[in-house]
Amino acid sequence: MNTELSYESTLRELPTEHGVLRYHEAGEGPPLLLLHGSGPGVTGWRNFGGNLPVLAQHFRCLVLEFPGFGVSDPTGDHPMAAAPAAAIRLLDGLGIERADVIGNSMGGIVAAQVAAAHPDRVRRMVTVGGLGRNLFSPGPGEGINLLMEFTENPTREALVRWLHSMVFDPALVTEELVEERWKQATDPDTLDSARRMYGRAAFAARAQAAAESTEPPYWAMLHRVRARTLITWGRDDRVSPLDMAILPMRTMPAVELHVFPDCGHWVMIEQKQAWERAVLAFLTEEVPA
Repeated sequence: MNTELSYESTLRELPTEHGVLRYHEAGEGPPLLLLHGSGPGVTGWRNFGGNLPVLAQHFRCLVLEFPGFGVSDPTGDHPMAAAPAAAIRLLDGLGIERADVIGNSMGGIVAAQVAAAHPDRVRRMVTVGGLGRNLFSPGPGEGINLLMEFTENPTREALVRWLHSMVFDPALVTEELVEERWKQATDPDTLDSARRMYGRAAFAARAQAAAESTEPPYWAMLHRVRARTLITWGRDDRVSPLDMAILPMRTMPAVELHVFPDCGHWVMIEQKQAWERAVLAFLTEEVPA
């Protein structure tokens, strides 16, 4: 297995009726779909590129780039609304009936939505933070408030403050990380999409719409997820605090929770080796699916 997997060598394109989906592919074996989170300058590659050398030794890894984040073609829909359908379009376009799914933060919510709506498509699921809702901690959390600050006034200083809220170890916020995130986050189309998600007016409108809606929120439907699930969380997560995990841990029928110490929101980056060991043990365990 080539451990020198590059952005260019793994990048693929899938034309669909709603524009081109771009994704990264590496490895052979059972399909493993990886879904990224949200935030300034996020991409699937930046979330999971560092994990591919290990995961691709066991799986055919497919790292989807969601529409609305500057890599795949935008659909015109709200990025959160477009994401579940994009995941299904990728699986359908590649002829994949059933896959394991890993989702980071927003990607974990999308994975749960797909697993609840299409139980035959998801065998096992791993989430990284973000799934559930605040029970004891204030909501939105510190990291989400900093994300809204950056979206309203995109400065380098605001970006650095947000990045520091994502990690336990501030040394991970390097100049290289800031520069690559800044370039992607300030692309006009990507910034416009971010404001539709995290601008204060959009956030308030979404909260009001949720309060008036007769449709249940996604977290109230987690009991419908039948896929065996591993929830992974950083003990020191300041974006989605650990108490959010209580609701899915109790309501999902077949779920495990693994908490990593000295770790913020990016568990797959900050506790990379420990996270990879836990995920591989869970996904390769030979028990009834």
